[in-house]
Amino acid sequence: MNDDMLSQEEINALLSGMDDDNDEGEQTEDSSQTKLKVENYLSGIEQDALGEIGNISFGSSATALSTLLNQKVDITTPKVSIISREELDQEFPKPHVAISVQYTAGFEGMNLLVIKTTDAAIIADLMLGYDGKNTSDDLGEMEISAVQEAMNQMMGSASTSMSTIFNKKVDISPPGIDLLDLQENPNKVKLPDEEILVKISFDLKVGDLIDSKIMQLVTVSFAKDMVEQLMNPDQASEEVAIEEEKAVEQDQHQQHENQQAPEHREQAPAPQQQAPRSEPQHLSSGPRPSERSANVQPAAFSNFEAPVLNENEAKNLDMLLDIPLEVTVELGRTKRSIKEILELSQGSIVELDKLAGEPVDILVNHRLIAKGEVVVIDENFGVRVTDIVSQKERIHNLR
Repeated sequence: MNDDMLSQEEINALLSGMDDDNDEGEQTEDSSQTKLKVENYLSGIEQDALGEIGNISFGSSATALSTLLNQKVDITTPKVSIISREELDQEFPKPHVAISVQYTAGFEGMNLLVIKTTDAAIIADLMLGYDGKNTSDDLGEMEISAVQEAMNQMMGSASTSMSTIFNKKVDISPPGIDLLDLQENPNKVKLPDEEILVKISFDLKVGDLIDSKIMQLVTVSFAKDMVEQLMNPDQASEEVAIEEEKAVEQDQHQQHENQQAPEHREQAPAPQQQAPRSEPQHLSSGPRPSERSANVQPAAFSNFEAPVLNENEAKNLDMLLDIPLEVTVELGRTKRSIKEILELSQGSIVELDKLAGEPVDILVNHRLIAKGEVVVIDENFGVRVTDIVSQKERIHNLR
């Protein structure tokens, strides 16, 4: 061959190298587009915030599930991504179990948990008191009820953690459960009502029985609302407090007007002159102007400053201070199945959900107002207050 000419083998090798470069370029471009797709809806800070919220809330859920299953449970490593409704059947090609939860207080939105059917079967088997090793993918009515109760405890614990994170009351509805098979029956499960969804997936480990994933699906608007309230807690709390105060003031003002209206009508003086023309005549609900003038008064607005109590009001307040309240110190809580409760006997040990040395809860009329540490005074137990919740939170808890 001439030195200036290429052999056929060399030409094939060059063409093969170009194809490999194109394939790598396409993969890089696809991964870049996927990354841009996530960032188009959620910034890096928002993704980190959602992951942290999920890490804290599902950390407490893992504790609740561990108590129910009597197994070590780890729910860790949240990963935030974006998925469209059209991609759900590709994301979950095999039947999964979907647990839907609606927020009734604190937030407005829907949370959809998705786990594999095999994982749900193991959880149900453990809930029913078995070892979780002899399971099948076919979930009966009893198994579905067991999984539903487990998810109810998990999400209840997660909502309690969210109440602490966002410093407000967060409640959820009882969870609904369905088999998610989007290829065969796409309309069986109610999905969040937006086209683009946020998927937060966690590693789920239950003893040596489950090493899988549990996924959380929420709308983009719901995810952004959580991040906004996490980043600006004072503004969100002030808005809620202002709305509550306005509602209370309006109710009190309306009640005051209803009580005073009959007295004003009875004590209204006889008309001495005709009402000014600027007063609208249709505002008067009494007799005609020729018989009696309307008792028109300026609107009274509540003063937001601290009220000054007179002597009688101070005495009434002193009377309230003598009302006895029940003070309870809660060392911890736990939940057990009916089978475990029936097996209790003298000498049985019940493990609580709090660690040794962790502050105990001080409750007044079953409402949390402070935290403290247990002490011994002579021969009696006592509690030393170490942390008092904010005044606003105490008032909210005592309602």
